[in-house]
Amino acid sequence: MLKIGIVAGEASGDQLGASLIQTLKKHYPHIHFEGIAGPLMMAEGARSLFPMEKLSVRGYLEVILSIRELLSIRRQLVHYFINNPPDLFIGIDAPDFNLGVEEKLHAKGIKTVQMVAPTVWAWREGRIPLIQRAVDRLLVIFPFEKDYFAKQHVTATYIGHPLVNQIPYPVQRVKARESLGIDAEKRVIALLPGSRQSEIKYHANLFIAVARRLSQEHPQLVFLIPFINTRLKDMFYQQVGSSIKDLPLIMLQENAHRALSAAEVALVASGTATLEAALYDCPQVVTYTLSSLTAWMVRRKKKKGFVALPNLILDEPIIDEWLQEGATVTNITQSISLLLSPSVKREQMILAYQRMRQALELDTESAMMEGIKQVLDQHAN
Repeated sequence: MLKIGIVAGEASGDQLGASLIQTLKKHYPHIHFEGIAGPLMMAEGARSLFPMEKLSVRGYLEVILSIRELLSIRRQLVHYFINNPPDLFIGIDAPDFNLGVEEKLHAKGIKTVQMVAPTVWAWREGRIPLIQRAVDRLLVIFPFEKDYFAKQHVTATYIGHPLVNQIPYPVQRVKARESLGIDAEKRVIALLPGSRQSEIKYHANLFIAVARRLSQEHPQLVFLIPFINTRLKDMFYQQVGSSIKDLPLIMLQENAHRALSAAEVALVASGTATLEAALYDCPQVVTYTLSSLTAWMVRRKKKKGFVALPNLILDEPIIDEWLQEGATVTNITQSISLLLSPSVKREQMILAYQRMRQALELDTESAMMEGIKQVLDQHAN
């Protein structure tokens, strides 16, 4: 029995982890996964030792408030894997948590792979020595990362992004709208405020204020908000209260895929959802707000100018980004209104999405297996 330690820290990592587990099970029928997993990974058979939601924290202030619990979970997890060593440990994203686990396990002779590289090319480049100590191999999802890490003497395998192969193309917008019972004359905007509690806290009221302004200017609009679980949905309700009264709003308890299939524009909190929107050919506006302390720290250490993944991949400002002080109802509403019309901006964005898709297309399953098999074979030798 092949034993794999695995840790995902948020919804996007859970998606990647489920895809990875499916792939590995095809090649290794007798395989066991345990660590920290989300609902999709657990549905594929992974055993979760701690709730994944405990790791879904973003921002310096938010991490400080949760630091004791996070460190306790990490200590317990490291202790467990040292006493029950896996054949391989795979960390999925969540680098601030996973690199600490990987460093300690690697020091004990356990092979380690980090899937989704820390964005050291964008900020906090000082983490490179830790990556060199902690991992045997990175599985990177953006084309430029393999060469970047080679220059840093870190072995990396480019695997493409699994979402490219998972998201159906071309998009069936009419079918998606019909499945949601939306009348043909209505216009649809998807609101994706994030999948972390801290993101709901900072974005809920902003997103609803934008929706209300847009609804006044465009009475035919319908808004879709997907939530991955009841907890986030309830938290959103608590944040916005009666401000959603009379707003043409449909709340979904599912991933964002159907909402993005149905929408002609999306307002998206920066993260993997920006890539999902692009792969659904959904023009978008990106926003993000943090605590003042976290925003100050990010600005001090940030190297790249973009945050939206399509902008980073293409190294072009194809999507408007309204961050922190710039994340006002007026700014965001104006950007969305421009995309609701048949504008040059809208057309250029969709063409850029197609270029991005071509850049990311790859046989992800084969590339992923090649990278992992090489590490396992080294372990066997």
